[in-house]
Amino acid sequence: MIAALTAAQAMVAATARLRAAGVDDPARDARVLLAHAARIEASRVTLIAPEELSPEIAERYDQLISLRAIRVPVSHLLGEREFYGRRFRVSRDVLDPRPETETLVEAALSEPFDHVLDLGTGSGCILITLLAERTSASGLGADLSEAACLQASANAVQHQMQGRVEIVRSDWFENIEGMFDLIVSNPPYISLAEMQDLSPEVREHEPRMALTDEGDGLGAYRHIAASVPDFLMPGGRILVEIGPKQGQSVAALFQAAGLIDARVIPDLDGRDRVVVARMP
Repeated sequence: MIAALTAAQAMVAATARLRAAGVDDPARDARVLLAHAARIEASRVTLIAPEELSPEIAERYDQLISLRAIRVPVSHLLGEREFYGRRFRVSRDVLDPRPETETLVEAALSEPFDHVLDLGTGSGCILITLLAERTSASGLGADLSEAACLQASANAVQHQMQGRVEIVRSDWFENIEGMFDLIVSNPPYISLAEMQDLSPEVREHEPRMALTDEGDGLGAYRHIAASVPDFLMPGGRILVEIGPKQGQSVAALFQAAGLIDARVIPDLDGRDRVVVARMP
């Protein structure tokens, strides 16, 4: 009879397996997934390290490691991802919330707002975070994907925002009514030519329509710029996340649409990350 592995031994074996599969931080992922398999907080993994894993936990852990080894994202295996200090439910139907998107949130929170529109809301992480930080505001999230709308609605309920959030299926502004003093978006900005350079986790497991416009990466911004003056209140702001080389092009689109004060905001790594502009 083969002796059961201790938690520490299982993590060592899992780390080696993930490293061989090309996973970026195999030790971290092995630890997080063991905690998930054992249904404990990651901070408690050290406490169970000397203990033998039960057959049930060992089997769950092996399944999780097998999926991670074929590059299924950790967030999809956990079913959630942290963003701006809150946990959001995620799946392969929505883009994973990313730390660099917090740059957009910080910029949006730098001025007051009452009514926000989030175009391409995905998981709803941007919209729900903004409303959680501004308790007097309300918002509308729009996404072309019905599955994404359901995911955003679930996150709104999880964060007790259902009374202040409305989620609608819409192709950009198609089904949007009303005026807003803040419009935000993290649209698909990866060009078709750049898709091949993405990691397998992103390219194979995140929704393609949330990643690329199948063109030069600026298609979404052209759509948004063409219609945003009809939905943005005088003095209202629009903030969009961008790729690191798109700042000047996106700013120029907003200026051509009649918006003013267009500028590019870098993220914490110094890369261009957000374009903000204002309605006169």
